[in-house]
Amino acid sequence: MSFAHILVVDDEPDIRSLLKEILEDEGFSISLAENGQAARDSLRARRPDLILLDIWMPDIDGVALLKEWKENESFDCPVIMISGHGTVETAVEAIRIGAYDFIEKPLSIAKLLITVDRALETSSLKRENIDLRKQKKITVDQSFGQHPLLVKLKSQIERVATHDTSALITGPTGSGKETFAHYLHDCSPRSSGPFISVNVGGFAVENPGVELFGSESNGEVHFGYLEQANGGTLFMQDIFDMDLSIQARLASALENQSILRVGGHEPVKIDARVIASTRHDLQQKTTEGLFREDLFYALNVIPLHVPALKEHAEDIPALLDFYVQYFVEQEGLPSRKFTSAAKNRLRSYDWPGNTRELTNLVQRLLILGSTEDIDINEVETALGLTSSSPSIDLIPGFALPLREAREQFERSYFEYQLKLNAGNVTKVAAQAGIERTHLYRKLRGLDIDPKQIAKQLKDN
Repeated sequence: MSFAHILVVDDEPDIRSLLKEILEDEGFSISLAENGQAARDSLRARRPDLILLDIWMPDIDGVALLKEWKENESFDCPVIMISGHGTVETAVEAIRIGAYDFIEKPLSIAKLLITVDRALETSSLKRENIDLRKQKKITVDQSFGQHPLLVKLKSQIERVATHDTSALITGPTGSGKETFAHYLHDCSPRSSGPFISVNVGGFAVENPGVELFGSESNGEVHFGYLEQANGGTLFMQDIFDMDLSIQARLASALENQSILRVGGHEPVKIDARVIASTRHDLQQKTTEGLFREDLFYALNVIPLHVPALKEHAEDIPALLDFYVQYFVEQEGLPSRKFTSAAKNRLRSYDWPGNTRELTNLVQRLLILGSTEDIDINEVETALGLTSSSPSIDLIPGFALPLREAREQFERSYFEYQLKLNAGNVTKVAAQAGIERTHLYRKLRGLDIDPKQIAKQLKDN
């Protein structure tokens, strides 16, 4: 079944009724509008995935309405023009402005359905990274392994996917939470809809609500991530980084399946599954008052936990071979092979960056290596574990992926600044050159408690 939502704009009641019946039989949800103003109101009420737009209407012609919409930078919906009095000039003008296609009346149902399917497919391809879609698809089995913990997780995800409920995926940084979120989406009835992935920590500090819930101003509508994910899935990485005020609005949105855009006055229905991820113990954070209880329970219907790589170390040799082959095929890197000693060394390695660190390591060794075999000495040097690489040893965490290394540095930096300033967050914010509210959020994300540091300094 398709979750796509189509807006039909036509001043003829019989045409509207016919199109509604045909498209609903195909599994689409339909909104109807009899003129330009009704179309504007309908677009404001719900973001469609496709618009069928008549050219001749009593209040405004469709080409002018299309031009109005296309001037809005946030408008990304494909539009198919329909008309009983079309001319070549009109069709060319509509396509020039940005219409996907032009269909003449009387409508050919077969042509209509083919055009609708193609328009939706084209829109879907634009949403995703086309280059990635062309690459060899990595399955969860291939990229994570066959350990019983992973087999159990896969089974849980496949069961959860059949129920249209929110989900919370926990696990250490780099363990592959987004891949498993995508697997949940692919196993669900929403698989033909969009998969929108956003990092909560990257929301604008000034007004994060606009990015998530959208906005309305002077008749112009900006669709937020929740509406962009209509018919599909919104994956929210690092949900703990979300401000408490935004958490309250998200909890309400999940409960009521509707949102109020920033600057808006009327609730808007949404139809998106929300999957959130975190590396933190959210239940503990909720107990400490750092995360909203209502949002935690709304997300944590069935807990899904991705294990650290060291918990399924038996999979490491097979993963090393798989990623060597993957980078050889996808990036044209020279083929190399890990010696048995190198594989055994990597099985005993702690992997603080988890699966992401493993893939980065394999890629780096293929790029920099010059011999056919990857031996234990080369592996240890690449990980910064030998005295032959003093420049690496001088920097803790140098072998980690950039994000984990940056996080490690930030934790050390802010702990030092708090100790230097006796736990005074205002002074630390001034020293670091960031806003205090942003610093508080940063400290929460790094599991740093200024009050605890101040207390330790006082006790000492």
